[in-house]
Amino acid sequence: MSSVAPDNAETTEAWSGPLFDLFVKYRDLTTGGLGAHGEVAMGSNPPRPGERAIDVGCGFGDTTRRLAELVGPEGSVLGVDVSAPFIETARREAGEAGLDNVEFRLADVQALELPQEFDYAFSRMGIMFFANPVAALRNVRAALKPGGRFTAVVWRRKLDNEWVRRAEEIVEEYLDHPEETEEPTCGPGPFSMANADTVSEQLKIAGFEEIGLQRCDLPMKVGADLDQAVEFGMALGPAGEILRLWGDRVDEIRPEISARIRAAIADFEGPDGVYAPASTWILTARTPA
Repeated sequence: MSSVAPDNAETTEAWSGPLFDLFVKYRDLTTGGLGAHGEVAMGSNPPRPGERAIDVGCGFGDTTRRLAELVGPEGSVLGVDVSAPFIETARREAGEAGLDNVEFRLADVQALELPQEFDYAFSRMGIMFFANPVAALRNVRAALKPGGRFTAVVWRRKLDNEWVRRAEEIVEEYLDHPEETEEPTCGPGPFSMANADTVSEQLKIAGFEEIGLQRCDLPMKVGADLDQAVEFGMALGPAGEILRLWGDRVDEIRPEISARIRAAIADFEGPDGVYAPASTWILTARTPA
């Protein structure tokens, strides 16, 4: 593997261990829910047939495989992620799908210099965890040809993602972010690019032009039933992060927190499961021609 930026070492440990395990456990919810937002982004700003594309923070590689379909057999896609188990899974599943226009690389994009050979870059929820997002975005821009296009999906503010916000507010009544923990944290966190001014400025400093933000609001399935939705909210997102960092030190209050989160998200339950409003930014930008 190419080097990991020192300030991303802890994040890399989290995504290669506990967070990977949680994403495997809740894969149907995460890839299903986030996939819908990714499809809107690709649909409105697709790569062209025959292009060379890069998928930043590719995770399980489902977005990489989708991009491979869009660029077709004449095109190719490189999926990059900092987490070894995600890359291993992505390689295996692309192989099982018989795709020969896809490759994967274990790397930290913040520390990675790529040749300037890509026409299109994409990221679905993969750019919010860099300790230095401008450095990472600068490397993405440097890998794109003149006039190359970048499309990314990031979370908007917690206020418009109520299933996350309600769970976090309840957990924060009981617990602060722990000062001492053995567990690795996920870096700046999923909402680090929620502010439109902040993220557009980051893209501008990184050398992008024609920066655009499109709001995308789509309901996200957060559980087959309320039990799973509560479990999911206590495992991932800001509430899940605080609980994970406290570990078994908070076992006594878990049932109480769980009951309160259940009551707080009960209004999202419907006949087909628990669907909560989810809100993202679809970012678009271009490199100077």
